[in-house]
Amino acid sequence: MSNLPPPDSNRNPKDYRETFKSRQEVSKFVDPCEAASKASFACMNKNDFDRDKCLDYFQAYRDCKKTWMDQRKADRRAGRPVD
Repeated sequence: MSNLPPPDSNRNPKDYRETFKSRQEVSKFVDPCEAASKASFACMNKNDFDRDKCLDYFQAYRDCKKTWMDQRKADRRAGRPVD
């Protein structure tokens, strides 16, 4: 099994506008925090689903999602397109 990235490497989302544009198919389900999500699942698999060993990965995903939502809110308030 491959090594997991450190949880801190996934705390910040990719630019969501670029993420939306980079998809060949338009979908409202694009997630700029996909790397953090995958890392948390990989951690669970690696540790036989012992949730306590993956808390840092879960927190990194929550932090990433919060940052992404805050970015979208700020863009919406500023009149910039959010998708």
